[in-house]
Amino acid sequence: MSREIPVTMTNLCMICSDDRVLVQDRVNADWPGITFPGGHVESGESIRDSVIREVREETGLTLENPLLCGIKEWENPDGSRYIVFLYRADKFSGTLHDTEEGKVFWLRRDELERQRLSVDFLPLLSVFENPEISEFYYRLHDGQWSIEIH
Repeated sequence: MSREIPVTMTNLCMICSDDRVLVQDRVNADWPGITFPGGHVESGESIRDSVIREVREETGLTLENPLLCGIKEWENPDGSRYIVFLYRADKFSGTLHDTEEGKVFWLRRDELERQRLSVDFLPLLSVFENPEISEFYYRLHDGQWSIEIH
């Protein structure tokens, strides 16, 4: 039996500046709402390089030292996996701009929870903010999805 399974790899990055975080109001029908910028890992690209590229494409900012802080993952019904590498960054350069992905803007951290957030954003935030948590896992059991945070 082969241990190889198809995997989709993506990333999200929480960019901090003082008491503010950079958010994106995504227009994607599959996952709309306020979230952090990110996207897919391309072939031949390191995961770290992918988050730098995606943030630059979606925000205009170039990250200087993004740090991996955790993962979000789930197994699809077809057996493939979806993995989101979660990064934090507080050093960057560039000029902020919007794209077709959505509007990007700064919010004070204490304003975040009053926004129209993407599905699962609040529990996911605990992985970004708590160094003792490194995994957000969706488990499918009897047709129902549940969230496990470790």
